[in-house]
Amino acid sequence: MIRRKLFSAYKENRLVCSTSMSGFLYLRASRSANRTPGRRSGGTVAVALTNRFRSQRDRLRSVGDRLLRNTVVMKKSLLALAFGTLGLGIAEFVMMGILPDVAANLHISIEQAGHFISAYALGVCCGAPALILARRFPLKYILLALVSVVIAGNLFATAASGYWTLLTARFISGLPHGAYFGVASIVAEKLADKGKGSEAVSIMIAGMTVANLFGVPLGTSLSAMISWRVTFLIVGCWGLVMLYYIWRWVPHVKGVKDTGFKGQFRFLRKPAPWLILGATALGNGGVFCWYSYVTPMLIHISGFSPASMTALMMLAGFGMVVGNLTSGRLSDRYTPGRVGATVQGMICIILLLIFSLAPHPWCAALLMASCTACLFAVSSPEQVSIIRVAAEGEMFGAACVQVAFNLGNAIGAYCGGKVLHWGYQYPALIGVPFALVGFILLTRYYKKYESQYHS
Repeated sequence: MIRRKLFSAYKENRLVCSTSMSGFLYLRASRSANRTPGRRSGGTVAVALTNRFRSQRDRLRSVGDRLLRNTVVMKKSLLALAFGTLGLGIAEFVMMGILPDVAANLHISIEQAGHFISAYALGVCCGAPALILARRFPLKYILLALVSVVIAGNLFATAASGYWTLLTARFISGLPHGAYFGVASIVAEKLADKGKGSEAVSIMIAGMTVANLFGVPLGTSLSAMISWRVTFLIVGCWGLVMLYYIWRWVPHVKGVKDTGFKGQFRFLRKPAPWLILGATALGNGGVFCWYSYVTPMLIHISGFSPASMTALMMLAGFGMVVGNLTSGRLSDRYTPGRVGATVQGMICIILLLIFSLAPHPWCAALLMASCTACLFAVSSPEQVSIIRVAAEGEMFGAACVQVAFNLGNAIGAYCGGKVLHWGYQYPALIGVPFALVGFILLTRYYKKYESQYHS
C-alpha cells in the first residue's frame, strides 16, 4: 500500500523532476564546453535548475515520509481498536465453551446457564443507545470510558457467587459492547484510505475473530484445568491493555456531526436500515440457535471428547478470521450488500447440513468452521452498510447493528435452548427459518436500496 502511494506521488512530480534534471544535465555539459572566465550566465542558470531539482526531490521525499507516517498511524490505531474487540470477543463467546463448567459449579442446568449468554446480549441492547447521550464527546474519550466498564463487568463476573450475581455481571459486561463497536467502526472508517472502508472495519472486527481463534480456546482450557473464574479475570486484566493502547495509539479524529437528539433517529424513517437491522438480528439469531450449544452437541452427538474442545474452538475461530478478512476485501471490490446476502444464503444451507450430519464427527467439525466463517463474513458488510445508510446518525446506527446482532444472540440462545429435549442437533434446524428470513431481507436491501448509498 505504501509503495502504491509513493508511486502515485512520484507520478505527480515526475514531469517537473525530469524537466529539471534534463535541463541541469544539458547546462552542465554546456558549461563544461564553454567554460571561460567571462561567461557566468550558463552557470547561474544551471545552479538555479539544480536548486529547483533539489527542492522537487525534497518535496517528493517529504510526501513519501508523510504518507508513511500516516499509514503507520492508521495501522497502529486499527490494531489498538482490534485489541478492544479481542477483549469483547472473549467476554462474549467464551461462555459457549465454558457453559458445562459454569453449570456444574453453580449447580444449575445447561438451559439455565444459557441465560448468561442472553444476559450479555441484553446488556448490549441496553448499552448501545447510551451513545446518543455521549455524541458530543470526543470519540477517543468515549472508547476509554467504555473499556473501563468492560474491566468492571468482567472483574465482577470473576467474583460472582451464584446464578443471579453472575447474571448481573454478564449484563454489565455487555453494556459497553455495542457502543464500542459503534464508535470504533466510525473511527476505523475515518482513518481508512478512500475505497478501503470495509477492509478497515474488518481489521477492527478481526480482534473478535482472533478472540475465537486463541482467546476462547484458552479460556475453555483454563476453565477445565483451573476454574471458569480465571477466564473472566484474564478479560478484566486485558482491559487494562486495551486502555493503554487506545490512549496511546488512537488519534483524536473528528467526531460525527451533532444533529441533536431527534436527528440521531432520522435515518430510521427509511426502509433500508430496517432491512439491515432485521437481517442482522434474524440471520445471526439463526446461527446462535445452534452455536450457543455447540460444545454439548460436539460432545454428545458428534462424539468428540471434552479434551478436544480446545482444538475445536480454535478451528471455529480460524473460520471466523478467514471469513471476516475475506468479506472485507470482497465488500470493497463488489458491494457490502451483495456479499452479505450471498453469505447469508450460505448460512441457511450449512445449518441444514449441520442438522443432518451432526453424528459424523469430522463433517460436524468442518461444517462448524464453515458456519462460523459465514457468521463473521456477514458481520463486516452489515456494519459498513448501516454506517452508509445512517446519514447524520452514524454512531447510533453502527451501535444499532451490534444491538441487532446481540438481540439475535439472545433470541437464538433462548429458542435453541427450548428444543434441547429433542436432541442437541435440533437447535441448528430451528435456526434455519431465522437465517432464511435474514437472507431475504439482505437480498431485498441489495437489489432495491444499496445503489442509493454505495459510492
